[in-house]
Amino acid sequence: MFDKQYRILAANKAYRKQFSPDHSVVGRTCYEVSHHFSVPCDQAGESCPLARARESGQRERVLHLHHTPRGEEYVNIELAPLLDAHGEQTFYVEKMQALEVAHGKPVAKGLIGRSPAFQSMLELVARVAPSMASVLLLGESGTGKELVAQALHEASERSRKPFVVVDCSSIPENLFESEIFGHERGAFTGATNARGGLVESASGGTLFLDEAGDIPLTMQVKLLRLLESGTYRRVGSTELRHADIRVVSATHRNLTEMVAAGTFREDLYYRLGTFPVHLPPLRDRKEDIPLLSAALLERIDPKRRLQLSEAAESYLKAQPFYGNVRELRNLLERGSILCDGEILEPDHLQKATQSGVQNQVRPRALQGGLDAVSRSEPSKKTLKAVEDEAFKALVSAHRGSRTELARSLGISTRSLYRKLKACSLES
Repeated sequence: MFDKQYRILAANKAYRKQFSPDHSVVGRTCYEVSHHFSVPCDQAGESCPLARARESGQRERVLHLHHTPRGEEYVNIELAPLLDAHGEQTFYVEKMQALEVAHGKPVAKGLIGRSPAFQSMLELVARVAPSMASVLLLGESGTGKELVAQALHEASERSRKPFVVVDCSSIPENLFESEIFGHERGAFTGATNARGGLVESASGGTLFLDEAGDIPLTMQVKLLRLLESGTYRRVGSTELRHADIRVVSATHRNLTEMVAAGTFREDLYYRLGTFPVHLPPLRDRKEDIPLLSAALLERIDPKRRLQLSEAAESYLKAQPFYGNVRELRNLLERGSILCDGEILEPDHLQKATQSGVQNQVRPRALQGGLDAVSRSEPSKKTLKAVEDEAFKALVSAHRGSRTELARSLGISTRSLYRKLKACSLES
């Protein structure tokens, strides 16, 4: 509890232990204890719950990075004003809860970042995680949609129950219904035993529909029924079953365009996207590259204590990273192989960049496409058309395997085959 001057009047044992185990906190300001600031949060570039409560007159929630004995940690803050007999705000009660799924420092597991774009995304994740709302994660390939889905699950009340991933792009259309809902014995040729589907596997937990844009049109109405009524039937059964699941979905596709084209149901789009969250591309959070690189280097080779020089950090921040964090990891892994010491320098990363097919072909192809657009007045090409042309040029120039091509692009083989299919280049 604190007053209008931000002075702490009382604090429970958990707060004292976390933020100031060796000194009394009473009489000190909340921003000095929690943030090590000399001025209130709203004067230091952060959102202040007290300032917001003064303006709104009601309870407010924010996400902050706080100083603790373990270093800076993300904390959910909920502040409620207390009114006197005249209805004036007099005191404030603040409740804090650590958001353990995200970190502002390099760690072995979880979401990592401090940039404004990352924190804006994380605040939405923290706000929607405790609810039952369906969440739609939108973002480019390699931005970490599955990691965010896992974070949503772990920050929810369902964290002790299963987190089940459905790879919508890899399930054949004729098996999709059976995989999701299960089937009874004899429902189709080869169904020698009854089997529960992924919905049953996720009971009590979270069902993550990865690449929801690839859900077959014939299955979309059945998924809609599941989302709207919480019920489903196994293939070959008339028994109505109830599902206790929370649905999170993700896609790199433009679902609004698919709805307009008639390849994705509008009603399902709105059910999946009750709460959309946009994941920022790496180019919009370049200040996070040093943190991400430190964590990735630890994961790539835990036995070596590889570090980036300041010049190497600057080099990485100048890269476009079309494949986002996945491409960053691939570049660091190649660079670590080329480095004999413990410090990665720009020359190691330059050699690693030159050995990547995407950096030899893709930028040139993109530049050619963009030049062609700029010469056409007015342009009739969309950015997607330009990117597709660049991708086709890259595939045409590549002479290795599909696995090598996917690795050089900084994407998974699964994502590569999706892109090949979309561009009619599957052969």
